[in-house]
Amino acid sequence: MTFERQAQLMAVLNITPDSFSDGGSFFQADRAIDRAGQLVSQGAAILDIGGESTRPGSDPVPLEEELRRVIPVIRQLHREFPNVVLSIDTYKAETARQAIAAGADIINDITGLRGDPQMVKVVKETGAGVVLMHMQGTPKTMQIAPFYQDVIAAVASFLDERRAFACSQGVEFDRIALDPGFGFGKRDQDNVRLIQRFDAIAALGSPTVVGISRKSTLARLSGESQLPFSERLWPTIAANCLLRLGGAQVLRVHDVRANLEALRMTEAIAAL
Repeated sequence: MTFERQAQLMAVLNITPDSFSDGGSFFQADRAIDRAGQLVSQGAAILDIGGESTRPGSDPVPLEEELRRVIPVIRQLHREFPNVVLSIDTYKAETARQAIAAGADIINDITGLRGDPQMVKVVKETGAGVVLMHMQGTPKTMQIAPFYQDVIAAVASFLDERRAFACSQGVEFDRIALDPGFGFGKRDQDNVRLIQRFDAIAALGSPTVVGISRKSTLARLSGESQLPFSERLWPTIAANCLLRLGGAQVLRVHDVRANLEALRMTEAIAAL
């Protein structure tokens, strides 16, 4: 998959009862498969499958339950959509290992390989791609008074260090993508600054992944703090188009078609 001319969309497929935006909607395997088909038909190039909510304040899910949720779905998606890239959204090494064996191609680790000491070994041995994300704290604690002197410098330094660690453990440089972690231990002003200076993250030289879709910071910034999740499409599109201009290459979204059309128009006008 290349990103020289066009960004790609990573569609969210949460197999959880409690994710912040669509928790419970696709908790049953058959509904998750149907939803995946819709996302692919709308233009998703990557399906990001998660079995544990990482919304602010969320609690961890036991390994056995996470496996029960995601592995059968990944196995079936791999059969039905062989040309679609599958990503497993997990920080647990055993979940990642079994997901890759079932057909996943990418490990999307919100902890940047810090959550499970065995994860970097799984990345190396499976040959999977890996997304390293910045997060201050844990999902349970990350929004309890986060603070940065310079959020751009802090996030860029963290991502650079995590990439260097992965490479030192035998992971190839070109299998690594970087995610600044919008909303993961960030204040609204931190999220804004990251959008404004996303070029500094892109300048690190690895493919970039962003996930700001439907997040509460968008509702607050738009002046509608009580805006329901389902009505945050237009703020999401605005943020994603700005991020694309800053160099974002993979955009993680809930609403595929509208974001895709807006991004293609942005790329056409900006001659990206």
